[in-house]
Amino acid sequence: MRVAPRACMMDNMITVERLSKKYGSKLAVDDLSFTVPDGVVTGFLGPNGSGKSTTMRCILGLDAPTTGRALFTGTDVTGAAYTSQPFAQLPNKPSVAGAILDSTWHNKARSGRNHLRALARGAGIPDTRVEECLEQVGMTDAAKDKIGGYSLGMKQRLGVAAALLGDPQHLILDEPVNGLDPEGVSWMRTTIKSLAAQGRAVLVSSHLLSEMQLTADRLVVIGRGRMIGEYTMDEFLADGTVVEAEVPDPARLLAALGPRGRGADVGKQGVVRIPLADGADEATLRGEIAAAALREGLLVTRLETKRENLEARFLAATADAQEYRTAGVDQADGSDADSGAQ
Repeated sequence: MRVAPRACMMDNMITVERLSKKYGSKLAVDDLSFTVPDGVVTGFLGPNGSGKSTTMRCILGLDAPTTGRALFTGTDVTGAAYTSQPFAQLPNKPSVAGAILDSTWHNKARSGRNHLRALARGAGIPDTRVEECLEQVGMTDAAKDKIGGYSLGMKQRLGVAAALLGDPQHLILDEPVNGLDPEGVSWMRTTIKSLAAQGRAVLVSSHLLSEMQLTADRLVVIGRGRMIGEYTMDEFLADGTVVEAEVPDPARLLAALGPRGRGADVGKQGVVRIPLADGADEATLRGEIAAAALREGLLVTRLETKRENLEARFLAATADAQEYRTAGVDQADGSDADSGAQ
């Protein structure tokens, strides 16, 4: 089913303001503030026990925050305006937010179609919308079967259909690729990106970082319930990016680069490693290196960009917030090389 782009692309947003949640004496979420803007996929990352699921439940009003709040801003599909209101106070809730928080909560004796019909009727949504959502997730033929016989991947697809029933302006998805095979993972990635492209604000939590790197446009990273940072994907990966230049006289190249060579180091075989930092552009840095080498008459035998992948950057950013630590195990290199020798 083809879904037309939504008319208002800039009015929808989830805003989390100084949100904290305590369970007894345990502080699960500690003073979190971030935004989930419309039209992009926001990845929500953190180690086990960091408070991601608790935060999502508080955003949706399933748990009441101890302090702070989460606000939805925009206009629902009926035209009713809502400006900076918590989910629990919003009109026509099914059109405001859809969510996947748990793929195992279904009644196993029901068929997939009857499960969605029960949800739809409780929200005043017609059965025709059930069929549209089943078609959208590729579950039309399997919808007659009992959920108890579904694979975990099929349950995830059914969960997406349930989240889309109200044609929501905001989506909150907790581990949506869990249990999916490679084709299902690819389908989920395409679906999530297309839903954001229609103007929806999409918040996605996942531990599958290689997939998150392909899906998310921006990131919110937390650890032990506290904010680590809010970044675009490019910003987060930039801190782990270096340009390597192989020259016969590294010292002359560094001198020629001047302040731009600060933080650089020299490895084996005269390889100069220059970090991409402070919002610098990779192409600009490579050009500066080439120009400096040309001025000095240095032969550049290799000029290569190496990037840490999202997993390596995530592990570095959350090193002090990991709930479980192991000793004696080396971390993978986690770098990806770009662009061959020039």
